[in-house]
Amino acid sequence: MIENIKETRLKNGLVVLTDQMSGVRSVTLAFFFRTGSRNEPDALNGITHFIEHAVFKGTATRSALDIAIEQDRLGGTLEAFTTHEEMGFAIKVTDDQLEPAFELVADMLGNPQFDEKEMRSEQKVIIEELKMTEDSPEDKLSDVFSRAFYPGHPLGLNIAGTRKTVRTFDSVTASKYHEKLFQPSNLVVVAAGNVEHEDFVKLTEKVLSPAFRRQAASRLKAGLKAKAPRPASPILIKQNKTLEQAHLLLATPFVPGRAKERYAADLLAQIIGGGTSTRLWQKIREERGLAYSVGSSSIMFEDCGMFIVSAATSPAHTLEVIDITIAEMRDIATKGVTAEELDLAKQQTRASVLLSLEDSASRAASLAQSELLHRRQITVEESLANVDAVTLKEVHALAKKYFKTGNIAFAALGNLNGVKVNRKRFAI
Repeated sequence: MIENIKETRLKNGLVVLTDQMSGVRSVTLAFFFRTGSRNEPDALNGITHFIEHAVFKGTATRSALDIAIEQDRLGGTLEAFTTHEEMGFAIKVTDDQLEPAFELVADMLGNPQFDEKEMRSEQKVIIEELKMTEDSPEDKLSDVFSRAFYPGHPLGLNIAGTRKTVRTFDSVTASKYHEKLFQPSNLVVVAAGNVEHEDFVKLTEKVLSPAFRRQAASRLKAGLKAKAPRPASPILIKQNKTLEQAHLLLATPFVPGRAKERYAADLLAQIIGGGTSTRLWQKIREERGLAYSVGSSSIMFEDCGMFIVSAATSPAHTLEVIDITIAEMRDIATKGVTAEELDLAKQQTRASVLLSLEDSASRAASLAQSELLHRRQITVEESLANVDAVTLKEVHALAKKYFKTGNIAFAALGNLNGVKVNRKRFAI
């Protein structure tokens, strides 16, 4: 298990990270912004995601077609994404193409044109993306549920915005918000693979410095700092007669991503429904055949978190799936988990972490996440030691703390006429 992680923090606030991997001829290059949709004012909900799209539409020296052709010539696909807390761009190329790949992405991020005609076109694209969400039961339910779970908070809003907000995103709006985003203190640049750290730092300074100078006149803050939300515990049932299945979400508040209990929290979610041998999978799918897929996971933001169970079942089996899920949560909150369950979850986690080391994209993402969330690098050894140190008592304490009747939120979407759910059904 060899990690060769190095970091350089430039005077302007830019962070440069590398993870040198022996025996490979590839490099994953990534640019991460510390700002996501939770940092947007409500009137600009979705603007970060819009900019993620818009930078592909051309720069002062490259058209949108030029960018597409150059991606293909480099042999890699440039992936882009926006979350509630970050925006990222990543491309995997052969090591001899690192510099042209860097120059391409830096030009897109530092010198976008935001042509008005292109912006109007991209509005239509994103509105179609929103329609896709509305046509997907799982995505639609998640959208409705998030708004109710984090009421009045940006974490409850759709990352892509709404049709109303997206239609306001013109060239001027995009350009002004881009000035807030493209600042060195808001950017983390990462490379994992066959890369020399000092050479990569020099490349970063050479290519990005001119772009930063173009933005030097801007003294705008890099987005709003949203306060931690106050989770609610809604019970929502949304009727849709066109669906064959009922789509279900059940959640409670959970630990934030910076909490020391995060390792125990991940293991608890794994034990309940993180794999095919887990409690929910075995009892809901294998023993009773009530669902094709059911699972649980932990979602962690910097200052809050969510434990969530998701499933899709026949409307007639909705209440039974709820009852089984609550029974397992109640059992763990009362008795805790077994030593065998905890050991299995640790083994699964260890395998997942070690297997991810074989992929430069995973390693680049890991570097960035450590910096964005913890402002330092957390080694594999440290992570695995923390996982191994989790005790039965710690897992039980988390279950007792969060698995409470008043904490439980629930949402369902489907042909659910006549199905009624009240708080008593969630008694822990």
